[in-house]
Amino acid sequence: MATAKASAKKSGKSAAKKTLVIVESPSKAKTIGKYLGSSYKVVASVGHVRDLPKSKLGIDLENDFEPQYIAIRGKGDLIKELKKEAKQAGKIYLATDPDREGEAISWHLAFLLGIDPMTPCRIVFNEITKDAIKAAVKNPRAIDLKLVDAQQARRVLDRLVGYQISPLLWRKIRRGLSAGRVQSAALKIICDREKLIRDFVPKEYWNLGAVFLKDKKFAAKLVEYNGKKLIVENKEQADGILADLKAGSFTVTTITKKERSRRPFAPFTTSSLQQDAANKLGFTTKKSMMVAQQLYEGIEVKGHGTVGLVTYIRTDSVRISIEAREAAKGYIHQNFGQNYIGNNVFSNKKKDIQDAHEAIRPSNINLDPEVIKESLTKDQYKLYKLIWTRFLASQMAPAVFDSMQVSIVNGAYGLKANGSKLLFDGFQRIYNPEMDEDQDRLLPQLEEGEVLHVVELTSEQKFTEPPSRFTEASLVKDLEEKNIGRPSTYAPIIATLLERKYVLRQKKTLLPTDLGFLVTELMEDYFKEIVDAGFTAEMEDQLDDVEIKDLNWKIVIRDFYKTLNEELKIADEAIEKVVIEDQITDQLCEICGKPMAIKSGRFGEFLACTGYPECKNTKPIVQTIDVKCPDCGGDIVVKRGKSGKVFYGCSNYPECKKAFWYKPTDKKCPKCGALLLEKKTKTTQLACSNDQCGYKE
Repeated sequence: MATAKASAKKSGKSAAKKTLVIVESPSKAKTIGKYLGSSYKVVASVGHVRDLPKSKLGIDLENDFEPQYIAIRGKGDLIKELKKEAKQAGKIYLATDPDREGEAISWHLAFLLGIDPMTPCRIVFNEITKDAIKAAVKNPRAIDLKLVDAQQARRVLDRLVGYQISPLLWRKIRRGLSAGRVQSAALKIICDREKLIRDFVPKEYWNLGAVFLKDKKFAAKLVEYNGKKLIVENKEQADGILADLKAGSFTVTTITKKERSRRPFAPFTTSSLQQDAANKLGFTTKKSMMVAQQLYEGIEVKGHGTVGLVTYIRTDSVRISIEAREAAKGYIHQNFGQNYIGNNVFSNKKKDIQDAHEAIRPSNINLDPEVIKESLTKDQYKLYKLIWTRFLASQMAPAVFDSMQVSIVNGAYGLKANGSKLLFDGFQRIYNPEMDEDQDRLLPQLEEGEVLHVVELTSEQKFTEPPSRFTEASLVKDLEEKNIGRPSTYAPIIATLLERKYVLRQKKTLLPTDLGFLVTELMEDYFKEIVDAGFTAEMEDQLDDVEIKDLNWKIVIRDFYKTLNEELKIADEAIEKVVIEDQITDQLCEICGKPMAIKSGRFGEFLACTGYPECKNTKPIVQTIDVKCPDCGGDIVVKRGKSGKVFYGCSNYPECKKAFWYKPTDKKCPKCGALLLEKKTKTTQLACSNDQCGYKE
């Protein structure tokens, strides 16, 4: 009897044990903890807990590339705490992110906590909402070892490239450089574009046309001669054509009218979100992902508690769940009317290994950005509004236009005039893509055979332009189109290129440095496959096949390493030490009088005495703007704050603390005499630096 009581007591104690849920981030743990209640304890692993060692390769080349994982330095106490919590728990669920990286973190946690990965210990959810979390807890599964192997394959491959080529760069060029499987291919793309720009030779061409009058003025472009496309290459040719047109008459030959529709864009994927956020909000890829992560993990929204506002942010799928589609239809019907509901079908452009994830969308369409604006930071509001609007627009009806094309002839010359009128705004009611061709351009009522009254003939000299430099947005687009890297890697790739000084950000464009060219040339000479876009894309497909087709990941590594190892041996023997000469300036060292040279360090360029090591004088590079401080007469120089934001301050700081957020000019305000600042907006070019004045021009 006593034994039975003891057993009952023990059973009761066991039943009271909490279920432990492990996620990656503390903010995610906080959000999920509120949904699950007191019978659950939600803790964070704070990212990875095991990884390859930083101090060595960490891959056993003699034992079929077996990774040598260790607990990450500094995580010892956290791992002890996780083990303690695991012992006290009645059940453990691993709830890391629903992708390769998240699956690998769960696999490592299972190893450390003694959990059989084949048991139902893994829960996944695409959005952090109460319903999604509750549903995930009811449907645990085993750890997906194919996903884990896919992550391991990438990790090992990247380690082999980075840890074996980078030291070669250190010995041959300088310490601190790095090479990478995707990083080096991306750098070559940027360098190749810059070569095209440098080698570009502009060609002259002329745009010719005519302006007619019938009730109103309208223009037509000269497009053909004898039915073939016409390219006007010089002024002599242009003048001859204009003389022919002036001598002849213009007659309407055909009028084509039709309705055309413009479909909305698909909901965001990771890459399209990064591109749109860069183009429309001026966000870097790194900033976009940081803010999107905050929206995904949960925000305290007034009246709603902590809410995960968007679905999982690392996806290359445009698929939308039936529930989300129906919710959007209901919202559109209620707020815009039945005729605004669309029936759009979006498909992924390429093989999509993450189709289990939806596109990026709001978790709750009823949380209008304007309604919850006060609960969000400025950046969170901007990005959430972008995601919310794009998704809702994707579920709306197309915009419909009445288009009209008029063909006009003058002898053997053919001209075209186009007109359009918006008949139904559809999705553009909330999401205007600002396409020039969609603006109303009404043509007058014309008839075939009608002879037109010409007001003037127009000619404009133009020159072909070189390809533009990559912005972060256009580079992301190009990498995606070339199948280089994956959505989650674009932001860190760009960040690394900037950090290593291979690339500089110049007016939002990416400009390769001499160092970037030097490293790329070395890689092209000795590691052709690593920087080849086609090879990199093919390797991505093989790595995907580890997940999709159950390809053994070590086979991929073996095949790759055989070539890499041979190239390493050749490169090590063949490459001579590259000497990067310092740029000597006309500034003299105030200590010893020798010239100062521009050096590059961890935090950017600086001036150092050429008398080193006898003289170790260094100082920052100061950029002046030829404007004097209005308070003390010192030079106004360009500075950077702790956040990296540029401002303009007096060179006599700290004695003089005069500073401006906008670039000062040497012009003075006609009202109060203070300096005018470059403060460019749609209506303003210059503004007074005196806040009390308010003068603008």
